[in-house]
Amino acid sequence: MTEQSCRDLRVLVTAGAAGIGREIADAFAGVGARVAVCDIDEAALARFRAELPGHEAFECDVSDEDDVDDLFDDVIDALGGLDVLVNNAGIAGPTGPVESLSPDDWRHTMEINIDGQFLCVRRAVPLLRASGGGSIINMSSAAGRFGFPHRTPYAASKWAVIGFTKSLAIELGPDNIRVNAILPGAVDGPRIRRVIQAKAASTGVAVDELERIYTQQASLGRMVDPQDIARMALFLAGSGGRNISGQALAVDGDTQALI
Repeated sequence: MTEQSCRDLRVLVTAGAAGIGREIADAFAGVGARVAVCDIDEAALARFRAELPGHEAFECDVSDEDDVDDLFDDVIDALGGLDVLVNNAGIAGPTGPVESLSPDDWRHTMEINIDGQFLCVRRAVPLLRASGGGSIINMSSAAGRFGFPHRTPYAASKWAVIGFTKSLAIELGPDNIRVNAILPGAVDGPRIRRVIQAKAASTGVAVDELERIYTQQASLGRMVDPQDIARMALFLAGSGGRNISGQALAVDGDTQALI
């Protein structure tokens, strides 16, 4: 039922040419949705175009207002409107004790992880209203419900996503626009490996030990597969999620804490 209800939806996935975003884009394309992605990675965009002909890929820095305006003009031309926005773009930000972090690194993390979501939502809402409603899915993190030492800019930005999501859900509910956040735990892949390497350098804990901790911090004792995140996005956008809004939905193997 969920897959059938997602057929022909017009979907935009930010940072959708690689990683979790690509998994989400592939999932929607696989059930017959019309998908557009944006990314700053030109090589990933080229692979997307080659591997998913018939779908759309645009270069865009979501922290740049002019870029976002150009992106939405392109989406309107390509898709004719919008039914689903997946605000997936985000960065890990710096790792280290708070007194060692630069203001520029702090600001850059916020510009991508929360300002970028705002810039996309403000352009998406009129399109979703014109479609008679729709779904906004904001990517947060397990760091949006736990403290995360040595990752304060990232955690602050991901907690901000939760407040943004819950406020939007109340504001946009009368327009039949559902707004939810997905909170992934440690998602297996190259990005978590880079985070672990940075954490090891910052804390002096061995990489092997940190990998063990990241696996065991969830009660299920494993990392999350990117496809798990994509399946949740499909559910929220489809008929199964028609009465789900304002929620912060963890897909994290029952994570108990972040270190």
